[in-house]
Amino acid sequence: MYDFAAFGQLQTWISLLTLTFMEIVLGIDNIIFISIVVNLLPREQQPRGRTIGLLLALVFRIALLTSISWLVSLRAPLFTLPIATAEGPFGVTGRDLILMAGGVFLLYKSTVEIYEKLQGHDDESAGTGKAGATMAGVIVQIVIIDIVFSFDSILTAVGLVSNVLVMIAAVVLAMCIMLAFSGVVADFVNRNPTIKVLALAFLIMIGGMLLLEAAHQEVPKGYVYFAMFFSLVVELLNMRMRKNMDAVQLRNSEYE
Repeated sequence: MYDFAAFGQLQTWISLLTLTFMEIVLGIDNIIFISIVVNLLPREQQPRGRTIGLLLALVFRIALLTSISWLVSLRAPLFTLPIATAEGPFGVTGRDLILMAGGVFLLYKSTVEIYEKLQGHDDESAGTGKAGATMAGVIVQIVIIDIVFSFDSILTAVGLVSNVLVMIAAVVLAMCIMLAFSGVVADFVNRNPTIKVLALAFLIMIGGMLLLEAAHQEVPKGYVYFAMFFSLVVELLNMRMRKNMDAVQLRNSEYE
């Protein structure tokens, strides 16, 4: 499980690069959530909040990796419900409860954020922080969702590689990359209101996916991330089109 000699093999480095890429992809939703929640703080506190959030995600991932036996035990049913399935009675596991709690939290938080943005409350607090928002409160929200995303990410990693050291190295590399670019992603999301709404819609979709997984309905993540990528490309094209239209209108107004 902790094989240092494995790092002398080419296959180990291929696994490391594959896991690092996978961790970055699976961490996109975490970065989006952290960026949106941290935006509740005053602008000068936001970089610190993002850094703390991502470092907490790193701590949770490493802690879970060193507790694989406990992690695997979460797949064992805690109790059963009188619901007939193809495998027999519906067994509720610790994993199901964690995913359900995370899904409900994401749905609630994202829906509230979209509502406030539609009401114009989000624009009023831009750059100054939301009234009543504190660093401690934001960190608590980040911790809750970090647990869910870390849990899902590590379960995927455990299914691909058996060497814990390789998994830890991949998590650390991925987190360093995300720390380097989290500010750029956050600024881009916050500067473009439509992108922010799209990001919140992504989080609603991910929350729904977590609830389905808690109900033992597996959703291929490739479909979800492709939908996110496709929607983002369409919105970027719309942004470019609106920018060109504004430039044309500006030139026409100058001629008049």
